[in-house]
Amino acid sequence: MPTVGVDALTSEDFLLDVREDDEWEAGHAQGALHIPMSEFVARYGELSEAAPEGGKVYVLCRVGGRSAQVAQYLVQQGIDAVNVEGGMQAWEATGRPVSDGKGGTGTVI
Repeated sequence: MPTVGVDALTSEDFLLDVREDDEWEAGHAQGALHIPMSEFVARYGELSEAAPEGGKVYVLCRVGGRSAQVAQYLVQQGIDAVNVEGGMQAWEATGRPVSDGKGGTGTVI
């Protein structure tokens, strides 16, 4: 499974956050698409609409376990998906901004 560290991501990269709603609401990467892993197959079409045509999809969860599963599923569907190693915990630890979606600073739970 392809993986990448948070430090390799740029502001142009397409992020998919597969954490559950409470985790997302506490804090997330600005601009990421949120589809919880528990709803992913049913909501797969949302990714198809939002993801850049032929571009990479960088999949995030809290630490990297759930996102690895979703990234593997996406690769099987023919999508260029990469698991973000360390997930949102690594994102926060490297000083990247975490948003609460209401204009404030979020936190990773």
